[in-house]
Amino acid sequence: MSVLVGLAVLATGPVASAAPAARTGCLGQDLPPGPPAREETVAVAPLPVPDEPVGGRGTGTCADAHAVGVAPPPPVGIASYVVADLDSGAVLAVRAPHARQRPASTLKLFLVLVATARLDPDRVVTATDEDANIDGSRAGIGPGGRYTVQQLLTGLLLNSGNDTASALARTLGGTPATLAAMQDTARELGALDTRPATPSGLDGPGMSSSAYDLALAFRAAVARPQVAALMLTRTAPFPGFGGKPGFLIANDNPLLGTPGTIGGKTGFTDAARHTFVGAVDRDGRRLVVVLMRGEQRPVRMVDSARTLLDWGFTVPRTAEPVGTLVEPGTTTVGAGATVPGAGSPGAGPPGAGSPSTTRRNDPADGSDPGVTLVVGALAVVAIVLAGAALALRRRRRG
Repeated sequence: MSVLVGLAVLATGPVASAAPAARTGCLGQDLPPGPPAREETVAVAPLPVPDEPVGGRGTGTCADAHAVGVAPPPPVGIASYVVADLDSGAVLAVRAPHARQRPASTLKLFLVLVATARLDPDRVVTATDEDANIDGSRAGIGPGGRYTVQQLLTGLLLNSGNDTASALARTLGGTPATLAAMQDTARELGALDTRPATPSGLDGPGMSSSAYDLALAFRAAVARPQVAALMLTRTAPFPGFGGKPGFLIANDNPLLGTPGTIGGKTGFTDAARHTFVGAVDRDGRRLVVVLMRGEQRPVRMVDSARTLLDWGFTVPRTAEPVGTLVEPGTTTVGAGATVPGAGSPGAGPPGAGSPSTTRRNDPADGSDPGVTLVVGALAVVAIVLAGAALALRRRRRG
């Protein structure tokens, strides 16, 4: 089934021409930076760039920008970031917010949105050898073990379990269908820099997201009580399997010790480097921070997150923002988009249980002006080969 991943990726999402004025000076940011991951053995054309940056022209910068009339944020060694208000949607500070990066396990936010919308939390799933033996971080499910969807989501969010991601994807109809549903969810949110290549966030052909997109995904996720509660769960009992006893799993969000924490999600692969999404509530004001392509030295990612959040809380609510986090369903792809392929059956917008009524290609990646993604015979062969490579050589973590 893994060899079908690339086919599903190219079979969904919109194609549109790029407007040079929208991303002047952003050369090289339409694709995640090199060197490519081993799983990216075949190049996949970048997603198209929207005619206008999602969130307003201020978010189209490839450098730093912050709210008008306030001191800039302290310097942090992060390639791309966003600080925004979860409730008003005001974007307070950015660094290259639409630059395409590899999301690593922060991509699981899109899987969470799909799974919580489409699966009964009490449904029981039997784990397979493939689930249990997936590369990277695992919650600890075992072949033949029986788990509710709620328990799989717990392992997904607390332990960043790639094994539970595999089991959830299978329950959702398989990897291609799950990727199509995640893609449709991203489109509905306005996350037009996002193209999932694996359900877990492990690197794969064409994988991309952005700091802006992950802010949208986190905002949508914590709006669901089921997800919000899990993100604040410190430890949870987890079932055993095959005669092995159950055990406790612990939340790996390093922001949990910070007063007012709403939740967070970490990520890491060798190619993505470190990624992080987290949010804090202070006196009724809720801010989210997204960090992409960072390192743990000389400053830990969580400390960089706290630095930017502390700055964000000093910004008056009345300050003119850089842009805004768009509301779901309000973003459209530029006119003239063509549809080279239809999405998988059953893939709809967040919360939907029926197929999407609008068949569009992958969300807006940064391609050169006028580039149209054509899925031809050579592309199919290339992506099948890439999928095979992905199945054989998965990277660590997710």
